[in-house]
Amino acid sequence: MNNTISVVSTLLFMMFFHYNVLAQSNTTGIFNNHADIGAVNHAGKVSYHATDQEYLIEGSGANMWFADDQFHFLWNSIQGDFILRAKVKFVGDGVDPHRKLGWMARNSFQPDAEHVSAAVHGDGLVSLQYRKKKGEDTEEKTSVDSAPDIVQLERKGDTFIMGTAKMGQPLVKVSQEITGLHNEVFVGLFVCSHNPEVIEKAIFSDVRIIKPFDESGERYQDYLGSHMEVLDVESLERKVLFSSSHSLQAPNWTVDGKALIYNSNGYLYRYDLESQAITTINTGFAVKNNNDHVLSFDGTQIAISHHDEEDNGDSAIYTLPVEGSSEPFRVTKKGLGASYLHGWSADSNELVFTGNRNGQYDIYSVDIKTGEETQLTDTPGLDDGPEYDPQGKYIYFNSNRSGTMQLYRMKPDGSDVKQLTFDELNDWFPHISPDGKKIVFLSFGTDVESGDHPFYKHVYLRMMSVEGGDPKIISYVYGGQGTINVPSWSPDSKKVAFVSNSN
Repeated sequence: MNNTISVVSTLLFMMFFHYNVLAQSNTTGIFNNHADIGAVNHAGKVSYHATDQEYLIEGSGANMWFADDQFHFLWNSIQGDFILRAKVKFVGDGVDPHRKLGWMARNSFQPDAEHVSAAVHGDGLVSLQYRKKKGEDTEEKTSVDSAPDIVQLERKGDTFIMGTAKMGQPLVKVSQEITGLHNEVFVGLFVCSHNPEVIEKAIFSDVRIIKPFDESGERYQDYLGSHMEVLDVESLERKVLFSSSHSLQAPNWTVDGKALIYNSNGYLYRYDLESQAITTINTGFAVKNNNDHVLSFDGTQIAISHHDEEDNGDSAIYTLPVEGSSEPFRVTKKGLGASYLHGWSADSNELVFTGNRNGQYDIYSVDIKTGEETQLTDTPGLDDGPEYDPQGKYIYFNSNRSGTMQLYRMKPDGSDVKQLTFDELNDWFPHISPDGKKIVFLSFGTDVESGDHPFYKHVYLRMMSVEGGDPKIISYVYGGQGTINVPSWSPDSKKVAFVSNSN
């Protein structure tokens, strides 16, 4: 990349970042405004804590029922389909068990307007509430879920889907066809005290307003924008570092803890966590890099998968110093087939990758100096995502040899294979924490073929012991391909970086 292009690219990314900071420095965060709906006796309030990206909403109001809604509303205007998601909790025990919080979409600020609400009550009741026509009574569909921590409201045309869950559990969904809402609606968070003389409070965190992929578009040609996020695996708190209209993918956390390395449009970039500066990493001729870049365990080198024109556009593996180089060193030999990098050995002498050899994708190791390959798996289906643990004792990988995509581990010579996950979800890209104790991985639902890991789907980030056991959901994400393809743990094993998506 020449200097002019590098400077322009960096300036563009910084503009997107600066806009994101400005948007989150006001009293309403990512929302446009807030207002009381209906004739409340006590005015509501909103407080936004930018450091924690957390909202405190105070609301009064007699009820949200019949044809007279009364509550406090923190809102945005949005057109078309959307996904609204947040972590929620009431403050204190409350006065009335029917106090409510949640997400809402409505046609206007009139108290009898058409609306759809994902509502959580003080006594734990969860219901999808809706008014189909202005002035009519409110209807509802109750959920089997109770007192959730996560609340999601999704629109697909005239279908509205409420998803709720206690943190760590799969979403429980309720849906309803509703034709009364406009294409352009007001969406946002609400609090209703259900007692006109009382003000109730609720806290909302990990708040996301997502514009999903338009299914009339072409996947892998049309891309959504990106949020670069960090998740604390102990507190399970998420934070958006910056946002871009570009497709950002696959952040590595550098071993000194100072930066993230990610790819976008074939180039690699470095994001400095302290200064927030974004710079381009020099990869010489290798400017068609996919999201399979991996740092060596000592942090001095980076290996990349570049689509090489000399190999008919197939992915080939190169290494270079982590600070960049104009002459990457080619590892995989020409003419063998596509090679998708995933891991370094602890001694930095070998790489492990998924290779298309003889019409089948299997896992191989390759000697970096000689390019000599060793086939480690040979089963029907797809073996992918191989990664060494920090001690070099095992290689962890995903395979759909059982029918669904599950996690496995094996010794570095391919022996002693053990299956680690067994449920109906499709699990991809096991990443081992630097302390060697935990695995974080990506899980797709049953709506995705076991051999595919596409962009722009509802996915879970899950975590489990390196020995196996019951995986727990640690984050609910709209993403998929590019979200967490590469090792992205912080050096202290307390956080992971990942990418979520929205238009």
